[in-house]
Amino acid sequence: MKAWEVVEPGPIDGGPLRLVDRPVPEPGPGQIRVRVSACGVCRTDLHVAEGDLPVHRRRVVPGHEVVGRVDAVGPDAGRFSIGDRVGLAWLATTCGVCRFCRRGAENLCVQATFTGWDRDGGYAEAAVADERFAYRLPDELSDDQAAPLLCAGIIGYRALRSTGLRPGGRLGLYGFGGSAHLTAQIAAAEGAELYVATRSVEAQALAADLGAAWVGGATDVPPDPLDAVILFAPVGDLVRPGLAALDRGGVLAVAGIHLTDVPALDYQRHLFNERVLKSVTANTRRDGEELLRLAPRLGVRATTVPYPLDRADQALADLAADRITGAAVLHIG
Repeated sequence: MKAWEVVEPGPIDGGPLRLVDRPVPEPGPGQIRVRVSACGVCRTDLHVAEGDLPVHRRRVVPGHEVVGRVDAVGPDAGRFSIGDRVGLAWLATTCGVCRFCRRGAENLCVQATFTGWDRDGGYAEAAVADERFAYRLPDELSDDQAAPLLCAGIIGYRALRSTGLRPGGRLGLYGFGGSAHLTAQIAAAEGAELYVATRSVEAQALAADLGAAWVGGATDVPPDPLDAVILFAPVGDLVRPGLAALDRGGVLAVAGIHLTDVPALDYQRHLFNERVLKSVTANTRRDGEELLRLAPRLGVRATTVPYPLDRADQALADLAADRITGAAVLHIG
């Protein structure tokens, strides 16, 4: 089968990925094999390829927004049947017994593994996964629409819930790519007023089309104090303007797995009056199940840019250069 692997992590323009032929993987106990039809291109894939995240598996196949159909099941696997359409997300396995798993916070599992980082992912014609961590996809979602939901959607949804934003509250979104444009639609459908700060002119236009009350540059000051901010751009310098934009008691949630260094904060300006700065880590299966039920009901629509499998490296390069508006999706099967 065709698959991309990270040969030597480094700048994407230096060609850290290589398209290779690999044997089709066989599912082990409790596993399924998925013939991949589509795979979303996530900024985390870029962090894996460029080495922002440490190597967990040499020559790993990236991709963790995987859509396809089950074409083989391993021993003791009975949750899905041949032909079922499923999605694979970032969270690949958890231990189920650590202190975090026992209290329902499996996203913090001390032995968790992740698709496209610890386990080979969806930049390939087939992928193997633990059936317990696969999602049954709603018929209302096409492959193109389902793929970005499986990470960009899930992490944005978890970040939104972590802010405690109430209906009618003011929500700031810093960075407006694949995850933010999905989160914006959920928040707006639930009554939030949207304020978007992003450097991309194309992303600013998309935010306006999606009904944002205010759209500005990445460091512009919103005209009203915000009840919550979600930082999607992996830029630590944006933490200070994000916190400064918060009203008293507001929450800033950092939705990315990687962030450049955060400059020193001024306590009075950035944190006093019970402003909160928090990170968001991975997802639970419950997050994914809730989102996949909610998105079709709310009419959430991903703006997607298609790429063939053999141009996955170009998709990542375009993502790095902010040449993608919305979410890139690899068409595979």
